[in-house]
Amino acid sequence: MKDEHVNGHALEPSDSRDASRARAADAADSSAANSPAADRATAALDRYDLRARVSAVLTAFLDSQEVLLAEVSADLAPVVAALREFLDGGKRMRPAFCYWGWRAAGGVEGGTGGGADDDTGIEAAEAAAVRAAAALELLQASALIHDDYIDGSDTRRGAPAIHRRFERLHRDGGWEGEPERFGAAAAVLLGDITLTWCDELFTRCGLEALRIQAARPVFDLMRSEVMAGQYLDVLAQARGLSVSTPQETLARARTVLRYKSAKYTIERPLQLGAALATGIADGPLTAALSRYGLPLGEAFQLRDDVLGVFGDPAATGKPAGDDLREGKQTVLVALAAQQATETQAKALRSGLGDARLDEAGVETLRSVIAETGALAEVEARISELTQTALAALDAAPITAEAREVLGELAVAATARHG
Repeated sequence: MKDEHVNGHALEPSDSRDASRARAADAADSSAANSPAADRATAALDRYDLRARVSAVLTAFLDSQEVLLAEVSADLAPVVAALREFLDGGKRMRPAFCYWGWRAAGGVEGGTGGGADDDTGIEAAEAAAVRAAAALELLQASALIHDDYIDGSDTRRGAPAIHRRFERLHRDGGWEGEPERFGAAAAVLLGDITLTWCDELFTRCGLEALRIQAARPVFDLMRSEVMAGQYLDVLAQARGLSVSTPQETLARARTVLRYKSAKYTIERPLQLGAALATGIADGPLTAALSRYGLPLGEAFQLRDDVLGVFGDPAATGKPAGDDLREGKQTVLVALAAQQATETQAKALRSGLGDARLDEAGVETLRSVIAETGALAEVEARISELTQTALAALDAAPITAEAREVLGELAVAATARHG
């Protein structure tokens, strides 16, 4: 096989297809949180201290925003405090895929794009790429803050959701009006400000303006897709299982999965990083990253769907069965509805979306989902999609190091527990 090139730099040919099968087996075998495969996945997320550096970027950015907001009013201090705590958690998956999309495209060899070839220029470009990647954590914060309010979730990562936090602030202060309305307003506004800050951090990351401009269409598309997917998710919940046929429910669930999560979590961050490295937003490399990122993103969300029903609250940071109480029309639920007996379908219709569903009710719905074969089908689909992604990774024209790390990140995305 001939060598591929990105930005004029020779890239190493892929290893044997056996590598993709081995990594897929690792993902399947890493059901234990302390398994060797899970340890390697964590190490991949932390290579070059990436997660710590992303956190440092976010801290520095919030420091600067805190100064600006303090000049507006001291009453804004709780806003910054809440966002600091909210941004302190998370796996940093989207920044990781963005950063490794940048390295996969030869970004570390490309300097700033302005001809710098010394260590200083390379280090500056790499630090700027980390800042651009960190901007995606602000986008994720915006989506989660709004999502928690839309779903009526009480917690996020084991702490009160933003709207609940500000309800408590209102209640503790003995203020006028309804605490719930104040909490809702605060969640909308904090979600909006993190969305604004996402754009600010990305635009001012420090990379060459032409590269930021080239990557902008991917950045914009990613944000539009996730908002569109969010609306479709809300629409699916409103329609419920009674309005649509099981086939229609499944088709809509797959659309939501793709646009609310799969593209936004892996495919677009990868493409964004690559565009920042090459100055090209579309081309063979973009397509190659899509062939890896899209199936892996779908596998990621399917794993999320399973955790939303069967996950351990200690690992997920959310109450067991929260997705069931919220009436999430996931692929997992849609498959169960499609394959359910009349009795099972009745149990699904009556229990799904019931905010008062107790542990016994959650267990009933879990049993229906497992007994219809939906859980087994989703697990098989996760494995299939992961293998498809890893095979595409082996064929992609990227650096050898990026191929290795992206293989481990596939494990991190699909074999996780929270």
